[in-house]
Amino acid sequence: MTEKTLVILKPSCIQRGLMGAVISRFEQKGLRLAGMKMVQLDDAVLDEHYAHLKDKPFFQCVKNSMKSIPVVVQCWAGKDVANVVRRLIGVTNGRDASAGTIRGDFSVSMQENIVHASDSAQSAKVELKRFFKETEIYEYTLSVESNLYSEDEI
Repeated sequence: MTEKTLVILKPSCIQRGLMGAVISRFEQKGLRLAGMKMVQLDDAVLDEHYAHLKDKPFFQCVKNSMKSIPVVVQCWAGKDVANVVRRLIGVTNGRDASAGTIRGDFSVSMQENIVHASDSAQSAKVELKRFFKETEIYEYTLSVESNLYSEDEI
């Protein structure tokens, strides 16, 4: 079974009209979109999702930003996908992110940094359940899969 990970297109991505550009980066890499929907986040889900930040002075700012407009939650699939996505998006602070990464190319902020992505395969399993029902994540094979991976990687 293919690994899956969560990506959230944040309000900064949506407001700036970058959804297509960001999604294209994942598609061009060869990842498979397994689920996508627009949702309005609320305090309950944000308190759970960002529980590791609850004692930080910027926690309320993060929540305010993430609640400002609906976000787009996505499930991406592929071999070692959580690590691949993390490398594609770059470090948290857009000012420090390398050129060529999503944050390096599209962000100059620590908070308004375009995307959230699961930090590991284990985190992804928990986060995907937070945002998707099992019936909203789809299994299928890309017709170009043999051009993406060698036989021993599939």
